[in-house]
Amino acid sequence: MARILSIDYGKKRTGIAVTDPLQIIANGLVTVNTVELDVFLKQYLEKEDVELIVVGEPRQTNGTPSENFARVSQFVQKWKKAHPSPPVIFYDERFTSVLAHQAMLDGGLRKKARQDKALVDEISATILLQSYLESKKK
Repeated sequence: MARILSIDYGKKRTGIAVTDPLQIIANGLVTVNTVELDVFLKQYLEKEDVELIVVGEPRQTNGTPSENFARVSQFVQKWKKAHPSPPVIFYDERFTSVLAHQAMLDGGLRKKARQDKALVDEISATILLQSYLESKKK
């Protein structure tokens, strides 16, 4: 089996997580500057077998698109046009940042570490991917 990769796309930084090859568990991979995302993804996909990219769909609590939705959609459209494979899908990312901060608290990280936005983005991508994996089981 191939990996599944998730993207928590942000204006400045983008968190990335991947599954193991058996698609059992999600692991944080890295946080990259968003301007470097294309290059990073191309290099990663050359080295690893990825069958699906799951992109966090930014929505507000009431379900309407958030302000970041236009940026994410534009990135996905551009990426799909240039790279038709692997397929890219959206998955609801509401509350992933809140859950990431809670996971950091539960993990006992000190305040300084919890303020590391790059770490929050990577954990958010991991939560997004793990949530997607669990939804597939149902």
